[in-house]
This record gives sequence, C-alpha cells and structure tokens, in this order.
Amino acid sequence: MIIMALLTSLLAGLLFGLGLAISGMIDPARVIGFLDLAGHWDPSLAFVMGGALLAFMPGYFLLVKPLKRSLLGEPMASVPAPKLDRRLIGGSALFGIGWGLAGICPGPGLSLISSGQPMVLLFVAAMVAGILLVDRVWVKVREKRCHPRSA
Repeated sequence: MIIMALLTSLLAGLLFGLGLAISGMIDPARVIGFLDLAGHWDPSLAFVMGGALLAFMPGYFLLVKPLKRSLLGEPMASVPAPKLDRRLIGGSALFGIGWGLAGICPGPGLSLISSGQPMVLLFVAAMVAGILLVDRVWVKVREKRCHPRSA
C-alpha cells in the first residue's frame, strides 16, 4: 500500500511538473511579468490558473468530494478552516516577497533544479532551509513557550 501511495504521489508530481513546463510557468520572467501590474503585465499565469481550475473542478466535485475513502482505501482527510493569525499572515507575506523577488514558486523551483542555474539552486536551498528552520526550531520554541516544564 505504501508503494502505491508513493507511485500515486510521483505520478501527481510528474503531471504537475509537466503542466508547469508545457505552460511555460517555470520561466521566472513570465511569473515576474504577471506580478508586474505597473509595467508590462503578462496575464498568461492567470489563464493557466483558470484553465487548471476548469479542468480540476468537475472531477473534484463529481468524483472526489463525495468519496469517504481515497482510491487507495485511505480515509479522506478533512481540512480544518484556516485561522487568520499572525503565523498565516507572516508566512504569506514571506512567501509573496520571495516569489516577487525571485519570480520562482516552490513547484517551478523544484522543476528548475535540473537547469543547474545558480539562482535556482540558491532558491531551493533557501526554501529547504526555511522549511527546516520552521520545522526544527520554530515549532520546538513554540512548544516550550506553550508547555513549560513544571519545576
């Protein structure tokens, strides 16, 4: 069962990466063109997102959402309603600043590793460092602050 889950994740990742590559959304110049509202705005990213939603929504609402279990037999995870807190706002702001500065989002960043471009490699290294920092440091500091050991 674990092998099927891994293969399913691999297939989904390959489809996602292939879609990004075919649509040209792994090109940082296109992404920066989309974010440049005051200059020469490039709406192609909006069309890619819209097309993805049009392809996704019928299958999701007709086939996926009614299911209680996944196709591999696992229970469908429910997603809790997001809390609008400092962590969400701060993380969103950092994500947006990084995306705007580099023109690279995590998905395309991983797709671009094979290009060997130093900027991409630095971006992915910084992304991994940020994930590890939050996972290994921030969460532990927060746990200690919320649950101090009694003396």
